[in-house]
Amino acid sequence: MGPSGGGKTTLLNLLSGRIKLDSGTITYNNQPYSKSLKWRIGFVLQDDVAFPHLTVKETLTYAALLRLPNTLTMQQKKERATYVISELGLERCQNTVIGGTFFRGISGGERKMVCIANEILLNPSLLLLDEPTSGLDSTTALQIVKMLRNIARSGKTVVTTIHQPSSRLFSKFDKLILLGKGSSLYFGKASDAMLYFSSMGCSPLIAMNPAEFLIDLANGNIKDKSVPSDLEDKFFPRNNSLDMKHGELSQVDVHEYLVEAYAVKEAKLGKTKLIKPLLIDAEPRMKARSSTMEWGATWWDQFSILFRRGLKERRHEYFSCIRITQVFSTAIVMGLLWWRSDASSPKGLQDQAGLLFFISVFWAFFPMFTAIFTFPQERVMLAKERSVGMYRLSAYLLARMTSDLPLDLILPLVFLVIVYLMAGLKSTFTAFSLTMLTVFLSVVAAQGLGLTIGAAFMDVKKASTLASVIIMTSMLSGGFFIQKVPVFMSWVHHVSPLSKD
Repeated sequence: MGPSGGGKTTLLNLLSGRIKLDSGTITYNNQPYSKSLKWRIGFVLQDDVAFPHLTVKETLTYAALLRLPNTLTMQQKKERATYVISELGLERCQNTVIGGTFFRGISGGERKMVCIANEILLNPSLLLLDEPTSGLDSTTALQIVKMLRNIARSGKTVVTTIHQPSSRLFSKFDKLILLGKGSSLYFGKASDAMLYFSSMGCSPLIAMNPAEFLIDLANGNIKDKSVPSDLEDKFFPRNNSLDMKHGELSQVDVHEYLVEAYAVKEAKLGKTKLIKPLLIDAEPRMKARSSTMEWGATWWDQFSILFRRGLKERRHEYFSCIRITQVFSTAIVMGLLWWRSDASSPKGLQDQAGLLFFISVFWAFFPMFTAIFTFPQERVMLAKERSVGMYRLSAYLLARMTSDLPLDLILPLVFLVIVYLMAGLKSTFTAFSLTMLTVFLSVVAAQGLGLTIGAAFMDVKKASTLASVIIMTSMLSGGFFIQKVPVFMSWVHHVSPLSKD
Protein backbone atom coordinates (compact mmCIF):
# COMPACT_ATOMS: atom_id res chain seq x y z
CA MET A 1 0.00 0.00 0.00
CA GLY A 2 1.16 3.50 -0.67
CA PRO A 3 0.45 6.79 -2.45
CA SER A 4 0.60 7.27 -6.22
CA GLY A 5 4.19 7.09 -7.42
CA GLY A 6 5.28 5.12 -4.38
CA GLY A 7 6.58 2.20 -6.42
CA LYS A 8 3.76 -0.32 -5.99
CA THR A 9 3.29 -1.23 -9.66
CA THR A 10 7.05 -1.25 -10.27
CA LEU A 11 7.48 -3.72 -7.43
CA LEU A 12 4.82 -6.04 -8.86
CA ASN A 13 6.34 -5.83 -12.34
CA LEU A 14 9.71 -6.82 -10.91
CA LEU A 15 8.27 -9.70 -8.89
CA SER A 16 6.39 -11.04 -11.90
CA GLY A 17 9.43 -10.90 -14.17
CA ARG A 18 7.74 -8.49 -16.59
CA ILE A 19 10.63 -6.03 -16.39
CA LYS A 20 14.32 -6.73 -15.88
CA LEU A 21 16.38 -5.71 -12.88
CA ASP A 22 19.13 -3.11 -13.19
CA SER A 23 20.71 -4.40 -9.99
CA GLY A 24 20.03 -6.86 -7.20
CA THR A 25 18.38 -10.26 -7.40
CA ILE A 26 14.91 -11.72 -6.87
CA THR A 27 14.52 -15.35 -5.88
CA TYR A 28 11.50 -17.59 -5.33
CA ASN A 29 12.12 -20.18 -2.61
CA ASN A 30 15.80 -19.43 -3.15
CA GLN A 31 15.44 -20.16 -6.89
CA PRO A 32 16.02 -17.52 -9.59
CA TYR A 33 13.27 -16.58 -12.01
CA SER A 34 12.91 -18.95 -14.97
CA LYS A 35 10.43 -19.83 -17.71
CA SER A 36 9.20 -22.83 -15.74
CA LEU A 37 8.37 -20.47 -12.86
CA LYS A 38 6.59 -18.08 -15.21
CA TRP A 39 3.61 -20.43 -15.53
CA ARG A 40 3.11 -20.50 -11.75
CA ILE A 41 2.69 -16.73 -11.47
CA GLY A 42 -0.55 -14.99 -12.39
CA PHE A 43 -0.61 -11.22 -13.01
CA VAL A 44 -3.81 -9.16 -13.14
CA LEU A 45 -3.30 -5.72 -14.70
CA GLN A 46 -4.88 -2.58 -13.27
CA ASP A 47 -6.72 -1.95 -16.55
CA ASP A 48 -9.35 -4.53 -17.49
CA VAL A 49 -8.14 -5.74 -20.89
CA ALA A 50 -10.59 -8.02 -22.74
CA PHE A 51 -12.30 -8.33 -26.11
CA PRO A 52 -15.58 -6.39 -25.76
CA HIS A 53 -17.73 -8.50 -28.11
CA LEU A 54 -16.95 -11.88 -26.54
CA THR A 55 -19.05 -13.29 -23.72
CA VAL A 56 -17.57 -14.15 -20.32
CA LYS A 57 -17.69 -17.87 -21.10
CA GLU A 58 -16.10 -17.41 -24.54
CA THR A 59 -13.34 -15.22 -23.09
CA LEU A 60 -12.36 -17.76 -20.44
CA THR A 61 -12.81 -20.78 -22.73
CA TYR A 62 -10.47 -19.37 -25.38
CA ALA A 63 -7.95 -18.47 -22.68
CA ALA A 64 -8.15 -22.00 -21.26
CA LEU A 65 -7.67 -23.60 -24.67
CA LEU A 66 -4.58 -21.49 -25.32
CA ARG A 67 -2.96 -21.39 -21.89
CA LEU A 68 -3.59 -24.73 -20.18
CA PRO A 69 -0.97 -27.49 -20.66
CA ASN A 70 -1.03 -29.63 -23.77
CA THR A 71 -1.39 -32.73 -21.59
CA LEU A 72 -5.06 -31.84 -21.05
CA THR A 73 -7.69 -32.59 -23.67
CA MET A 74 -9.87 -29.87 -25.20
CA GLN A 75 -12.80 -31.08 -23.10
CA GLN A 76 -10.77 -30.92 -19.89
CA LYS A 77 -9.71 -27.37 -20.69
CA LYS A 78 -13.32 -26.33 -21.26
CA GLU A 79 -14.32 -27.99 -18.00
CA ARG A 80 -11.61 -26.02 -16.20
CA ALA A 81 -13.04 -22.76 -17.61
CA THR A 82 -16.53 -23.77 -16.47
CA TYR A 83 -15.20 -24.64 -13.00
CA VAL A 84 -13.50 -21.24 -12.63
CA ILE A 85 -16.69 -19.47 -13.73
CA SER A 86 -18.59 -21.35 -11.05
CA GLU A 87 -15.88 -20.79 -8.42
CA LEU A 88 -15.92 -17.00 -8.88
CA GLY A 89 -19.71 -16.76 -9.10
CA LEU A 90 -19.85 -15.64 -12.73
CA GLU A 91 -22.62 -18.05 -13.83
CA ARG A 92 -25.22 -15.28 -13.94
CA CYS A 93 -23.29 -13.26 -16.53
CA GLN A 94 -21.42 -16.03 -18.35
CA ASN A 95 -23.42 -15.52 -21.56
CA THR A 96 -23.20 -11.71 -21.45
CA VAL A 97 -20.67 -9.85 -23.58
CA ILE A 98 -17.81 -8.07 -21.83
CA GLY A 99 -18.85 -4.70 -23.26
CA GLY A 100 -16.94 -1.62 -24.25
CA THR A 101 -17.03 2.15 -24.49
CA PHE A 102 -19.94 2.40 -26.90
CA PHE A 103 -22.12 -0.50 -25.78
CA ARG A 104 -23.06 -2.01 -22.48
CA GLY A 105 -21.85 -5.33 -21.13
CA ILE A 106 -21.08 -6.74 -17.71
CA SER A 107 -20.45 -4.49 -14.70
CA GLY A 108 -17.04 -3.18 -13.62
CA GLY A 109 -16.79 -5.65 -10.77
CA GLU A 110 -17.65 -8.55 -13.07
CA ARG A 111 -15.03 -7.37 -15.58
CA LYS A 112 -12.43 -7.43 -12.81
CA MET A 113 -13.60 -10.93 -11.81
CA VAL A 114 -13.16 -12.08 -15.42
CA CYS A 115 -9.59 -10.71 -15.49
CA ILE A 116 -8.83 -12.53 -12.24
CA ALA A 117 -10.46 -15.71 -13.56
CA ASN A 118 -8.27 -15.45 -16.65
CA GLU A 119 -5.19 -15.77 -14.44
CA ILE A 120 -6.37 -18.44 -12.00
CA LEU A 121 -7.21 -20.79 -14.88
CA LEU A 122 -3.66 -22.08 -14.52
CA ASN A 123 -4.10 -22.47 -10.76
CA PRO A 124 -1.03 -20.29 -10.08
CA SER A 125 0.86 -20.57 -6.82
CA LEU A 126 1.49 -16.83 -6.77
CA LEU A 127 -1.18 -14.34 -7.86
CA LEU A 128 -0.20 -10.69 -8.32
CA LEU A 129 -2.86 -7.99 -8.76
CA ASP A 130 -2.30 -4.31 -9.51
CA GLU A 131 -4.98 -2.24 -7.74
CA PRO A 132 -7.90 -4.64 -8.33
CA THR A 133 -10.37 -2.33 -6.53
CA SER A 134 -9.71 0.82 -8.58
CA GLY A 135 -12.88 2.39 -9.96
CA LEU A 136 -15.20 0.09 -8.00
CA ASP A 137 -17.73 1.01 -5.34
CA SER A 138 -17.00 0.00 -1.75
CA THR A 139 -19.36 -3.00 -1.75
CA THR A 140 -17.96 -4.46 -5.00
CA ALA A 141 -14.41 -3.79 -3.84
CA LEU A 142 -15.13 -5.70 -0.62
CA GLN A 143 -16.47 -8.64 -2.62
CA ILE A 144 -13.28 -8.69 -4.72
CA VAL A 145 -11.07 -8.64 -1.61
CA LYS A 146 -13.12 -11.37 0.07
CA MET A 147 -12.75 -13.53 -3.04
CA LEU A 148 -8.98 -12.91 -3.05
CA ARG A 149 -8.83 -13.83 0.63
CA ASN A 150 -10.59 -17.12 -0.11
CA ILE A 151 -7.96 -17.83 -2.80
CA ALA A 152 -5.22 -17.10 -0.25
CA ARG A 153 -6.89 -19.39 2.28
CA SER A 154 -6.79 -22.21 -0.28
CA GLY A 155 -3.00 -22.24 -0.10
CA LYS A 156 -2.06 -19.66 -2.72
CA THR A 157 0.02 -16.54 -2.17
CA VAL A 158 -1.88 -13.39 -3.17
CA VAL A 159 -0.02 -10.10 -3.46
CA THR A 160 -2.04 -7.02 -4.38
CA THR A 161 -1.32 -3.33 -4.51
CA ILE A 162 -3.96 -0.95 -3.25
CA HIS A 163 -4.12 2.83 -3.18
CA GLN A 164 -6.30 3.79 -0.22
CA PRO A 165 -8.68 1.08 0.97
CA SER A 166 -11.62 1.52 3.29
CA SER A 167 -11.32 0.34 6.89
CA ARG A 168 -13.34 -2.79 6.02
CA LEU A 169 -10.94 -3.69 3.23
CA PHE A 170 -7.91 -2.95 5.36
CA SER A 171 -9.12 -5.36 8.04
CA LYS A 172 -9.05 -8.22 5.51
CA PHE A 173 -5.29 -7.99 4.83
CA ASP A 174 -2.85 -10.41 6.45
CA LYS A 175 0.47 -8.72 5.76
CA LEU A 176 1.22 -5.15 4.74
CA ILE A 177 4.10 -3.45 2.96
CA LEU A 178 3.84 0.34 3.21
CA LEU A 179 5.75 2.09 0.43
CA GLY A 180 6.62 5.75 0.06
CA LYS A 181 8.75 7.20 -2.76
CA GLY A 182 10.17 3.77 -3.51
CA SER A 183 11.21 3.01 0.08
CA SER A 184 9.74 0.57 2.61
CA LEU A 185 8.22 2.25 5.66
CA TYR A 186 6.69 -0.85 7.24
CA PHE A 187 6.48 -4.58 6.63
CA GLY A 188 4.61 -6.93 8.90
CA LYS A 189 1.13 -7.84 10.04
CA ALA A 190 -1.47 -5.35 8.83
CA SER A 191 -3.11 -5.39 12.25
CA ASP A 192 0.17 -4.33 13.88
CA ALA A 193 0.86 -1.35 11.60
CA MET A 194 -0.88 1.19 13.85
CA LEU A 195 0.91 -0.19 16.93
CA TYR A 196 4.28 0.13 15.18
CA PHE A 197 3.85 3.81 14.40
CA SER A 198 2.27 4.49 17.79
CA SER A 199 5.34 2.94 19.45
CA MET A 200 7.54 5.58 17.86
CA GLY A 201 5.18 8.36 18.99
CA CYS A 202 3.23 8.89 15.76
CA SER A 203 -0.50 8.38 16.14
CA PRO A 204 -3.68 10.10 14.88
CA LEU A 205 -5.06 12.97 16.98
CA ILE A 206 -8.55 12.54 15.50
CA ALA A 207 -10.64 9.53 14.52
CA MET A 208 -9.16 8.30 11.26
CA ASN A 209 -9.29 5.32 8.92
CA PRO A 210 -6.05 3.32 9.54
CA ALA A 211 -5.37 3.19 5.80
CA GLU A 212 -5.81 6.96 5.51
CA PHE A 213 -3.42 7.48 8.44
CA LEU A 214 -0.77 5.23 6.84
CA ILE A 215 -1.10 6.86 3.41
CA ASP A 216 -0.66 10.29 5.01
CA LEU A 217 2.54 9.12 6.68
CA ALA A 218 3.81 7.64 3.41
CA ASN A 219 3.22 11.07 1.85
CA GLY A 220 5.07 12.78 4.71
CA ASN A 221 1.89 14.46 5.94
CA ILE A 222 1.76 14.74 9.76
CA LYS A 223 -1.23 17.06 10.03
CA ASP A 224 -3.63 15.89 12.77
CA LYS A 225 -1.00 13.45 14.00
CA SER A 226 1.37 13.44 16.94
CA VAL A 227 5.03 13.98 16.05
CA PRO A 228 7.67 11.55 17.39
CA SER A 229 9.89 13.18 20.02
CA ASP A 230 13.02 12.03 18.17
CA LEU A 231 11.84 13.82 15.05
CA GLU A 232 11.02 16.97 17.03
CA ASP A 233 14.40 16.99 18.73
CA LYS A 234 16.21 16.42 15.47
CA PHE A 235 14.69 19.29 13.53
CA PHE A 236 13.54 21.62 16.34
CA PRO A 237 16.16 22.28 19.02
CA ARG A 238 14.61 22.84 22.46
CA ASN A 239 15.63 26.51 22.61
CA ASN A 240 13.63 27.15 19.43
CA SER A 241 10.78 24.74 20.04
CA LEU A 242 8.48 27.47 21.32
CA ASP A 243 8.90 29.37 18.08
CA MET A 244 8.39 26.40 15.81
CA LYS A 245 5.26 24.55 14.82
CA HIS A 246 4.77 20.98 13.70
CA GLY A 247 3.43 22.17 10.35
CA GLU A 248 6.86 23.48 9.41
CA LEU A 249 8.25 19.98 9.07
CA SER A 250 8.74 19.20 5.40
CA GLN A 251 7.43 16.00 3.81
CA VAL A 252 11.00 15.05 2.92
CA ASP A 253 12.09 15.29 6.58
CA VAL A 254 9.19 13.10 7.71
CA HIS A 255 9.83 10.58 4.94
CA GLU A 256 13.54 10.32 5.74
CA TYR A 257 12.82 9.86 9.42
CA LEU A 258 10.33 7.02 8.78
CA VAL A 259 12.70 5.29 6.36
CA GLU A 260 15.53 5.53 8.88
CA ALA A 261 13.33 4.27 11.72
CA TYR A 262 12.28 1.25 9.67
CA ALA A 263 15.91 0.52 8.72
CA VAL A 264 16.86 0.56 12.43
CA LYS A 265 14.02 -1.83 13.21
CA GLU A 266 15.11 -4.20 10.45
CA ALA A 267 18.70 -4.09 11.66
CA LYS A 268 17.54 -5.15 15.13
CA LEU A 269 15.50 -7.98 13.76
CA GLY A 270 18.43 -9.13 11.68
CA LYS A 271 17.49 -11.57 8.99
CA THR A 272 14.40 -12.95 10.72
CA LYS A 273 11.72 -13.57 8.14
CA LEU A 274 8.17 -12.56 8.88
CA ILE A 275 6.72 -14.98 6.39
CA LYS A 276 7.83 -18.55 5.92
CA PRO A 277 8.37 -19.33 2.23
CA LEU A 278 5.55 -21.33 0.70
CA LEU A 279 6.58 -24.10 -1.63
CA ILE A 280 5.48 -23.06 -5.09
CA ASP A 281 3.77 -26.18 -6.29
CA ALA A 282 0.56 -26.89 -8.12
CA GLU A 283 -1.90 -29.74 -8.49
CA PRO A 284 -0.54 -32.77 -10.35
CA ARG A 285 -2.64 -32.16 -13.44
CA MET A 286 -1.77 -28.45 -13.43
CA LYS A 287 1.98 -28.78 -12.86
CA ALA A 288 4.21 -26.08 -14.22
CA ARG A 289 5.45 -26.48 -17.72
CA SER A 290 9.12 -26.95 -18.31
CA SER A 291 11.08 -24.72 -20.63
CA THR A 292 10.82 -27.39 -23.36
CA MET A 293 7.01 -27.27 -23.13
CA GLU A 294 6.56 -23.56 -23.48
CA TRP A 295 3.22 -23.46 -25.31
CA GLY A 296 -0.14 -24.67 -24.03
CA ALA A 297 -1.30 -25.58 -27.54
CA THR A 298 0.34 -26.63 -30.79
CA TRP A 299 0.88 -24.04 -33.51
CA TRP A 300 -2.07 -25.35 -35.51
CA ASP A 301 -4.34 -25.34 -32.46
CA GLN A 302 -3.26 -21.77 -31.67
CA PHE A 303 -4.07 -20.73 -35.23
CA SER A 304 -7.49 -22.42 -35.29
CA ILE A 305 -8.47 -21.07 -31.85
CA LEU A 306 -7.37 -17.53 -32.72
CA PHE A 307 -9.13 -17.82 -36.10
CA ARG A 308 -12.44 -18.74 -34.46
CA ARG A 309 -12.01 -16.08 -31.81
CA GLY A 310 -11.25 -13.47 -34.47
CA LEU A 311 -14.39 -14.35 -36.42
CA LYS A 312 -16.57 -14.07 -33.33
CA GLU A 313 -15.00 -10.83 -32.16
CA ARG A 314 -14.86 -8.91 -35.45
CA ARG A 315 -18.15 -10.02 -36.97
CA HIS A 316 -19.88 -7.46 -34.74
CA GLU A 317 -17.65 -4.71 -36.10
CA TYR A 318 -17.97 -5.80 -39.73
CA PHE A 319 -21.73 -6.21 -39.63
CA SER A 320 -22.61 -3.28 -37.40
CA CYS A 321 -25.65 -1.21 -38.37
CA ILE A 322 -23.48 1.82 -39.21
CA ARG A 323 -21.18 -0.16 -41.50
CA ILE A 324 -24.03 -1.95 -43.30
CA THR A 325 -25.93 1.33 -43.72
CA GLN A 326 -22.83 3.01 -45.12
CA VAL A 327 -22.20 0.26 -47.67
CA PHE A 328 -25.83 -0.10 -48.74
CA SER A 329 -26.46 3.65 -49.03
CA THR A 330 -23.27 4.16 -51.06
CA ALA A 331 -24.21 1.28 -53.39
CA ILE A 332 -27.73 2.67 -53.93
CA VAL A 333 -26.49 6.22 -54.55
CA MET A 334 -23.94 4.99 -57.10
CA GLY A 335 -26.58 2.77 -58.71
CA LEU A 336 -28.97 5.72 -59.04
CA LEU A 337 -26.30 8.02 -60.48
CA TRP A 338 -25.27 5.42 -63.08
CA TRP A 339 -28.78 4.04 -63.58
CA ARG A 340 -28.87 1.77 -66.64
CA SER A 341 -25.73 3.32 -68.11
CA ASP A 342 -25.04 2.37 -71.74
CA ALA A 343 -21.51 1.38 -72.78
CA SER A 344 -22.29 1.36 -76.52
CA SER A 345 -21.30 5.02 -76.95
CA PRO A 346 -17.92 6.58 -76.09
CA LYS A 347 -19.59 8.85 -73.54
CA GLY A 348 -21.36 5.92 -71.86
CA LEU A 349 -18.13 3.93 -71.84
CA GLN A 350 -16.37 6.83 -70.13
CA ASP A 351 -19.17 6.98 -67.56
CA GLN A 352 -18.78 3.29 -66.74
CA ALA A 353 -15.01 3.73 -66.44
CA GLY A 354 -15.71 6.44 -63.88
CA LEU A 355 -18.07 4.08 -62.03
CA LEU A 356 -15.43 1.35 -61.85
CA PHE A 357 -12.91 3.93 -60.63
CA PHE A 358 -15.11 5.05 -57.76
CA ILE A 359 -15.88 1.43 -56.82
CA SER A 360 -12.12 0.86 -56.54
CA VAL A 361 -11.65 4.08 -54.57
CA PHE A 362 -14.43 3.20 -52.13
CA TRP A 363 -13.13 -0.31 -51.46
CA ALA A 364 -9.59 0.97 -51.02
CA PHE A 365 -10.47 3.95 -48.84
CA PHE A 366 -13.07 2.24 -46.63
CA PRO A 367 -11.10 -0.87 -45.47
CA MET A 368 -7.85 1.06 -45.05
CA PHE A 369 -9.25 3.50 -42.53
CA THR A 370 -11.11 0.70 -40.73
CA ALA A 371 -7.86 -1.28 -40.42
CA ILE A 372 -5.91 1.74 -39.16
CA PHE A 373 -7.97 1.75 -35.97
CA THR A 374 -7.69 -2.01 -35.48
CA PHE A 375 -4.13 -2.71 -34.37
CA PRO A 376 -3.76 0.21 -31.91
CA GLN A 377 -6.87 -1.12 -30.16
CA GLU A 378 -5.67 -4.75 -30.19
CA ARG A 379 -2.08 -3.92 -29.25
CA VAL A 380 -2.80 -3.84 -25.50
CA MET A 381 -4.52 -7.22 -25.69
CA LEU A 382 -1.72 -8.66 -27.82
CA ALA A 383 0.94 -7.41 -25.41
CA LYS A 384 -0.95 -8.86 -22.43
CA GLU A 385 -1.45 -12.29 -24.00
CA ARG A 386 2.07 -12.46 -25.41
CA SER A 387 3.58 -11.54 -22.03
CA VAL A 388 2.25 -14.80 -20.59
CA GLY A 389 3.25 -16.86 -23.64
CA MET A 390 -0.32 -17.59 -24.73
CA TYR A 391 0.53 -18.07 -28.42
CA ARG A 392 3.16 -17.54 -31.07
CA LEU A 393 3.21 -14.25 -32.94
CA SER A 394 3.16 -16.04 -36.31
CA ALA A 395 -0.05 -17.89 -35.36
CA TYR A 396 -1.67 -14.61 -34.30
CA LEU A 397 -0.71 -12.74 -37.48
CA LEU A 398 -1.88 -15.49 -39.83
CA ALA A 399 -5.13 -16.00 -37.90
CA ARG A 400 -5.68 -12.23 -37.83
CA MET A 401 -5.36 -11.92 -41.60
CA THR A 402 -7.25 -15.07 -42.61
CA SER A 403 -10.16 -14.45 -40.22
CA ASP A 404 -10.76 -11.16 -42.01
CA LEU A 405 -10.97 -12.72 -45.49
CA PRO A 406 -14.47 -14.26 -45.27
CA LEU A 407 -15.74 -11.11 -43.57
CA ASP A 408 -14.10 -8.95 -46.23
CA LEU A 409 -15.87 -10.83 -49.01
CA ILE A 410 -19.50 -10.55 -47.88
CA LEU A 411 -20.15 -6.78 -47.93
CA PRO A 412 -18.24 -6.13 -51.21
CA LEU A 413 -20.23 -8.96 -52.81
CA VAL A 414 -23.57 -7.47 -51.74
CA PHE A 415 -22.36 -3.99 -52.74
CA LEU A 416 -21.33 -5.16 -56.20
CA VAL A 417 -24.58 -7.06 -56.81
CA ILE A 418 -26.61 -3.90 -56.07
CA VAL A 419 -24.44 -1.68 -58.27
CA TYR A 420 -24.40 -4.27 -61.09
CA LEU A 421 -28.19 -4.60 -61.16
CA MET A 422 -28.85 -0.86 -60.98
CA ALA A 423 -26.05 0.44 -63.23
CA GLY A 424 -26.52 -2.17 -65.95
CA LEU A 425 -22.89 -3.27 -66.18
CA LYS A 426 -21.90 -6.19 -68.39
CA SER A 427 -24.06 -8.99 -66.99
CA THR A 428 -21.94 -12.05 -67.62
CA PHE A 429 -20.57 -14.39 -64.99
CA THR A 430 -17.00 -13.88 -66.20
CA ALA A 431 -17.24 -10.06 -66.10
CA PHE A 432 -18.84 -10.09 -62.66
CA SER A 433 -16.30 -12.59 -61.30
CA LEU A 434 -13.34 -10.57 -62.57
CA THR A 435 -14.81 -7.38 -61.12
CA MET A 436 -15.41 -9.12 -57.79
CA LEU A 437 -11.86 -10.51 -57.77
CA THR A 438 -10.45 -7.05 -58.47
CA VAL A 439 -12.49 -5.48 -55.68
CA PHE A 440 -11.56 -8.28 -53.26
CA LEU A 441 -7.84 -7.91 -54.00
CA SER A 442 -8.19 -4.16 -53.56
CA VAL A 443 -9.82 -4.72 -50.15
CA VAL A 444 -7.06 -7.11 -49.03
CA ALA A 445 -4.31 -4.73 -50.21
CA ALA A 446 -5.94 -1.70 -48.59
CA GLN A 447 -6.53 -3.54 -45.34
CA GLY A 448 -2.96 -4.81 -45.22
CA LEU A 449 -1.66 -1.32 -45.85
CA GLY A 450 -3.97 0.09 -43.16
CA LEU A 451 -2.77 -2.47 -40.60
CA THR A 452 0.85 -1.68 -41.47
CA ILE A 453 0.35 2.09 -41.09
CA GLY A 454 -1.60 1.66 -37.83
CA ALA A 455 1.05 -0.65 -36.36
CA ALA A 456 3.92 1.61 -37.48
CA PHE A 457 2.58 4.82 -35.95
CA MET A 458 0.33 3.63 -33.08
CA ASP A 459 -1.21 7.10 -33.33
CA VAL A 460 -4.56 7.35 -35.09
CA LYS A 461 -4.12 10.98 -36.18
CA LYS A 462 -0.69 10.43 -37.72
CA ALA A 463 -1.77 7.18 -39.34
CA SER A 464 -4.92 8.79 -40.81
CA THR A 465 -2.88 11.66 -42.22
CA LEU A 466 -0.46 9.30 -43.98
CA ALA A 467 -3.32 7.12 -45.26
CA SER A 468 -5.04 10.20 -46.75
CA VAL A 469 -1.85 11.16 -48.57
CA ILE A 470 -1.43 7.60 -49.92
CA ILE A 471 -5.06 7.42 -51.11
CA MET A 472 -4.82 10.83 -52.77
CA THR A 473 -1.55 9.91 -54.51
CA SER A 474 -3.02 6.61 -55.71
CA MET A 475 -6.09 8.36 -57.09
CA LEU A 476 -4.12 11.03 -58.93
CA SER A 477 -1.61 8.57 -60.39
CA GLY A 478 -4.20 5.94 -61.37
CA GLY A 479 -4.43 7.23 -64.96
CA PHE A 480 -7.98 8.60 -64.80
CA PHE A 481 -7.07 12.26 -64.25
CA ILE A 482 -3.68 12.56 -65.92
CA GLN A 483 -2.36 10.48 -68.79
CA LYS A 484 1.21 11.71 -69.08
CA VAL A 485 3.02 11.35 -65.79
CA PRO A 486 6.60 12.72 -65.43
CA VAL A 487 9.30 10.06 -65.53
CA PHE A 488 10.43 10.69 -61.96
CA MET A 489 6.84 10.02 -60.73
CA SER A 490 6.00 7.13 -63.04
CA TRP A 491 6.83 4.53 -60.36
CA VAL A 492 3.78 5.66 -58.36
CA HIS A 493 1.54 4.51 -61.20
CA HIS A 494 2.87 0.95 -60.95
CA VAL A 495 2.35 0.60 -57.18
CA SER A 496 -1.04 2.30 -57.07
CA PRO A 497 -3.94 -0.08 -56.26
CA LEU A 498 -6.23 2.31 -58.17
CA SER A 499 -4.38 2.16 -61.49
CA LYS A 500 -6.72 1.62 -64.45
CA ASP A 501 -4.19 -0.79 -65.98
